Amino acid sequence: MMKNFLSSTQVNRQMNSPLYSRPAWLGIITIVFIAASLPILNLVFPDGHVLHMSSYVISLVGKFMCYALAALALDLVWGYTGILSLGHGVFFALGAYAHGMYLMRAIGRDGVYQSNLPDFMVFLDWKTYPWYWSMTDNFWYCMALVILVPGVLAFVFGFFAFRSRIKGVYFSIITQAMTFAFMLLFFRNDTGFGGNNGFTDFKRILGFSVTAPSTKAVLYLITLALLVGALVLCRAIVTSKLGRVLQAVRDSESRLMFIGYDPLWFKLFVWTLSAVLCGIAGALYVPQVGIINPSEMSPGNSIEMVIWAAVGGRGTLIGPIIGAFTVNGLKSWFTTAFPDLWLFALGLLFILVTLFMQKGILGLAQKLWAQRLPTKKDANSGTLKEEKA
Repeated sequence: MMKNFLSSTQVNRQMNSPLYSRPAWLGIITIVFIAASLPILNLVFPDGHVLHMSSYVISLVGKFMCYALAALALDLVWGYTGILSLGHGVFFALGAYAHGMYLMRAIGRDGVYQSNLPDFMVFLDWKTYPWYWSMTDNFWYCMALVILVPGVLAFVFGFFAFRSRIKGVYFSIITQAMTFAFMLLFFRNDTGFGGNNGFTDFKRILGFSVTAPSTKAVLYLITLALLVGALVLCRAIVTSKLGRVLQAVRDSESRLMFIGYDPLWFKLFVWTLSAVLCGIAGALYVPQVGIINPSEMSPGNSIEMVIWAAVGGRGTLIGPIIGAFTVNGLKSWFTTAFPDLWLFALGLLFILVTLFMQKGILGLAQKLWAQRLPTKKDANSGTLKEEKA
């Protein structure tokens, strides 16, 4: 009974989907190769050359890849485990702040006030760093914070929430309340995180200029590599027995408990892993965009992550990546051409996807592919009949 339940036909259909076929993976590898060539075009060809790729495009695509990594992390808990989080923005921002602390320390005495303290601390008449800034001048210590801070918060929050059997809309509401509470906390000047303005005006990372084209290229390639690595990791998880248990949690948690599984630790694992991936995305976001402030923790940002996953196609891993690029590409165009209409366009997009494309862009593509296959088979059978005649 247990074996049959964990090997449902729905899971098997997904494993044999054209989305995971060899041509699909070849297509992904081709896209990755093209994406990896963009910073090379920026460095090799001079400005004005037909093959030159501007630094603006490199930074924009790098930012979109950070968003795509966050969308992938959300899809792991929402699409495959059925846990709808409206607070993933807090994990993204905490990873960004952890890296931002190192970047602020790396400014040294090059700030406006020429002090060893960040400018905002000098302005507020701080004399020394608070205790939680200790050792943040060490890059690898801050990278550990990028993983540990979102991970520990997610583990503690998830343990009490999942142990109390909080799920569905109630879980979504408390995650939204969590990110809103953290946003209000970080807006305060006395917390030591820059208040409204947050962290900005970064100078160096590991001794290299943050604004140098070569540094931007390296950050871009690291982001691409981690996005691909996260996709492979998530793919390995969802196609394993662990992934089948996670999907069983999504489809029928009570039945899973009846056959002897405790959903708590499975949900806690995937929830914590998702938070860590979001934190890494935030850490990659900060040096490429050049700023992090409490607005990244706003509930609206977390809701946008949900929209990225829904538009691309939740429960597919690749779909949220497509959704993040699609929605943010539209946002970049709308906020330039029609800045007052973007929120209306975003709402309309979400309504249209909910009504007519429940499986998102990728689901629509799979449906069209499935309709195309019988036509090919019929054409081949017709040809064989003509040859026999």
